[in-house]
Amino acid sequence: MAQAIQKITLNAGRDIPFNKLVLSQQNVRKTKAGVSIEELAQDIAHRGLLTSLNVRAEVDGDGNETGIYRIPAGGRRYRALELLVNQKKLCKTAAIPCIVSKGDTLEVEDSLAENVKRLDLHPLDEFRAIMTLREQGLDEEDIAARFHMSVATVKQRLRLASVSPRLLELYSNDEMKLGQVMAFSITNDHVRQEQVWDTISRSHNQDAYYIRRMLTETAVRASDRRAVYVGIEVYEAAGGVVMRDLFEQDNGGWLQDPALLEQLVLERLTADTEVLRDQEGWKWVEAAFDFPYGHTSGLRRFYGDRAEFTDEELARHDALKTEYDKLDAEYAEADEQSDEIEARLDELGNELDALNDRPYVFDPEEVARGGAFVSLAANGELKIERGFVRPEDELVAEPEGGDVQGSHGDSDDADFATSSNGGISVNGKPVGVEEPEEDDGKVRPLSDRVIEDLTAARTVALRNALANDPVMAFIAALHVVVLKIFYRYGSDSCLEITLQHTAFSQTQGLGDTVWAKEIEERQESWGYDLPGNADEVWDYLIALDQDSRMALFAHCVSLSVNATVQAWNRRAKENAHATQLARLRHGRSRLGADGR
Repeated sequence: MAQAIQKITLNAGRDIPFNKLVLSQQNVRKTKAGVSIEELAQDIAHRGLLTSLNVRAEVDGDGNETGIYRIPAGGRRYRALELLVNQKKLCKTAAIPCIVSKGDTLEVEDSLAENVKRLDLHPLDEFRAIMTLREQGLDEEDIAARFHMSVATVKQRLRLASVSPRLLELYSNDEMKLGQVMAFSITNDHVRQEQVWDTISRSHNQDAYYIRRMLTETAVRASDRRAVYVGIEVYEAAGGVVMRDLFEQDNGGWLQDPALLEQLVLERLTADTEVLRDQEGWKWVEAAFDFPYGHTSGLRRFYGDRAEFTDEELARHDALKTEYDKLDAEYAEADEQSDEIEARLDELGNELDALNDRPYVFDPEEVARGGAFVSLAANGELKIERGFVRPEDELVAEPEGGDVQGSHGDSDDADFATSSNGGISVNGKPVGVEEPEEDDGKVRPLSDRVIEDLTAARTVALRNALANDPVMAFIAALHVVVLKIFYRYGSDSCLEITLQHTAFSQTQGLGDTVWAKEIEERQESWGYDLPGNADEVWDYLIALDQDSRMALFAHCVSLSVNATVQAWNRRAKENAHATQLARLRHGRSRLGADGR
């Protein structure tokens, strides 16, 4: 005989006046989390109470109901209603929908069951609901306000609309994680999304970051110097698409059309180059996204001079400097800090910097045969390198006559002495040449041998003098290396010291390293400080202080270092020395410049 199935009876619903309700001390929710009471009260005021309160009748010692009902489940809703009552938005006797529980279960069971058995809404269902509201006319701000979400959260949920329906179905069936779905949302290309999923689903690496990397491998970051130079707005106005990630920090997103971006960069770079050439008058201007390191090798570099202050600018500079010094001295002696004074000092400092940061003025004749390189710096700004002369554009110097050494001179006797005997001499005297018997009053040049003997003696004397004067020896060596590094044709020195400066144009990205940038900054700084004429370098170095000489010497010598290993030249001994140099430099860095 079949056993009858026992039917259950559900608890009845009743409307109970608010002032007959009290919180139960058995409610398990003690920690504040989720939507605040204030936000919940606003939601109830907007759409009403969507979920009834769970209550139990309070009884006295004899088991009789007292008319008061305790709330073991729904305490946050009760507090929200209480807030509305206190705000006079709800009558204290208003009927509140309640489910009255009976039976042998405890109040704490009711509270625990309501919170534990409740299942949060699936993110996909939340997305679909928000999408429906969006299609019905509500914007992101309205949805966020009504459901007490941030606008960013609403946009994130709506962003899931960009994911392929096939992938969303996999997610709804728990075959994909939420993080993976969010990673796919950075692009609207459903075909590409599915291609990537088909690839990684057979791979051990299915992390969200790997999905993003695959989806953006052909795109260009918005932080790329080309994107910064052109501007995202210009790129999008030209029809370019930017992939954005609303779930992770994307630094502006990824530009999906590299070809369009490079076209825009080329157009703007061409326009900027033409403006530079027309405004400054250079014979040539060469432009590129980037130049290889050492691209200026073989070209002579010339530098300009700072533009002079006008009388008005000089007066303004002096007035600002006076005010700055006075205010700075007063602020240093003050007992308390002042934001107003600090702001004024910053303002004065910025004005002084703007006045001091004056453009360089170049020699018009040099500009007419010189040129400039235009490229993009790492930060996306235009990088202009001015003042280079190609060998074919150099002026051809006319040979100077009258130079005794290495020339024929103007004397017939000299021609006879150096050529009629075939150039043979003994003890400096030509063989087979008759000496004139008497002085005819003409001043005859010294013979080559006499000149050689005299200058040899002078050379030995100079060597000895230089050996006894280390400072002057240092200046002489510095003179040689400065001429080699900064003056293409300025190699007039009596010191037979050679300095090689090897370029590394084949190494991509070398110019963007921090070391290359520091070297370039030093080269620029010294280039503008040094005199324009190589003949004036010696006097410049004599007048320079010793610390500056040391810094200039270190810069020039450093450019001669070459520890590059090449297939055809392993440089074993050179690299062994480079290792010793590096170790010594590291040790001095730790101990201090003086080695102590």
